[in-house]
Amino acid sequence: MTGANGVSVGTHIVRRTTQGPLRRVEADICVVGAGIAGVSAAIEAARLGRKVVLVDSLPALGGQAVNSIIGTFCGLFSNGTHGYQFTRGIADDILDTLGKNSDQLHYRNGPLTTVVYYDEIALGRWIDRAVQEEGITPIVGAVLREVRVDGRRIQSLGLATRYGDVEVAATGFVDASGDAALVWQAGFACREPANGPVFGTQMVILENIDEAKQPSREEIGGRMKQKGDAYGLVRREGLAFIIPGRGVAAMNMTHVETPLDPIDASARGLDGKDQADRAVAFLRAEFPDCFGKARIRAYGFPGIRQTRWIVGRQQLTVDDVRAGTKFPDAVARTAWPIELHDHGTGHVWQTFDEDHVHYVPLGSLVPAEADNVVAAGRCIDADNAALSSVRVMGPCIAMGAAAAKALDLAGTGSVHQIDIAALAMRVRDNVETRHMRWPSRAG
Repeated sequence: MTGANGVSVGTHIVRRTTQGPLRRVEADICVVGAGIAGVSAAIEAARLGRKVVLVDSLPALGGQAVNSIIGTFCGLFSNGTHGYQFTRGIADDILDTLGKNSDQLHYRNGPLTTVVYYDEIALGRWIDRAVQEEGITPIVGAVLREVRVDGRRIQSLGLATRYGDVEVAATGFVDASGDAALVWQAGFACREPANGPVFGTQMVILENIDEAKQPSREEIGGRMKQKGDAYGLVRREGLAFIIPGRGVAAMNMTHVETPLDPIDASARGLDGKDQADRAVAFLRAEFPDCFGKARIRAYGFPGIRQTRWIVGRQQLTVDDVRAGTKFPDAVARTAWPIELHDHGTGHVWQTFDEDHVHYVPLGSLVPAEADNVVAAGRCIDADNAALSSVRVMGPCIAMGAAAAKALDLAGTGSVHQIDIAALAMRVRDNVETRHMRWPSRAG
């Protein structure tokens, strides 16, 4: 039926049915979690010729790397002011693409660690385009409701979306959910911190910053310790990452509990924004030359560091990290400090020298009880302190790539029985190569 101006005005009556999934998708590899580790896994699997489905509970891709406004690639370079790049793969693509625009990427070299600041909007669009170009099937806004398991193998996932239920069947699965949601729902063993929470953070973007009058990190931290009570601050040290030339700062000055209980998690998310508001009030009042006119442009989604992780074939320990143990099945490396946020007011920060490298073994990525699942990112098996040094962006990209390559080698077999020498050849650029990037650096 059309109206007077030729516009369709007709409708028809619909009613929800109670039958099975509205959609069924089959793939070679299903990746659960579209943060940086999951995106790396999905893209690497697609480039290996695999049919890939990428699932995330948020309505957009990018996970915390985009939606929590982390704004920094950490652990991507060796230590010192002239460090070499540890991780290749999509890391090269991201640095090359964003590096073409001086306002999208900025390197802060040393004096010990190298951190790369990035524009989260630019990274998000890079991820969107890469997923499209590689022919990956994304399913966003999808909550994991059910995992169907046969012995040691996951068969399929049941997802709930606002548009109806979806079933995803695959040969292999990557758990890049951050909370080991896939392994947990499958009924396989997981670990949680035994001695209280590991705190997350509420990031915000501040605008109207006077970059020329930026206080040092030491000044900010010292003033927080002196006057934190007056402003009701929980954390007594923190950072405001001012991105040169943009007049904005990514602020990391909060400590927020990140419980796995749905009601408590929602409440703590609101607490995090309150903490961020108090921290901004502190900056405005205590450093008016730089932050006096600052205002919050955006709140990120709650940033989560460590909550729940798999029980792997091997647990990475803090002794392994400190010793720089190089495992026969190493798949990733970094030199990022031990950065354990296990108390509200501050955190443990233990740095390493310029020559230090520590490694992540495949054994920490493969659940001991499952044959066709590989974890990547902050839900691999490690003790609290060790995990705090390898859950950052650089090694997470490498772990995602390794997960895809391990599943590709396993095929319909077990990831516990793959040819480790063949895997080592595939991941050597992320474990062996000393790759310099000086010509492309800005800042």
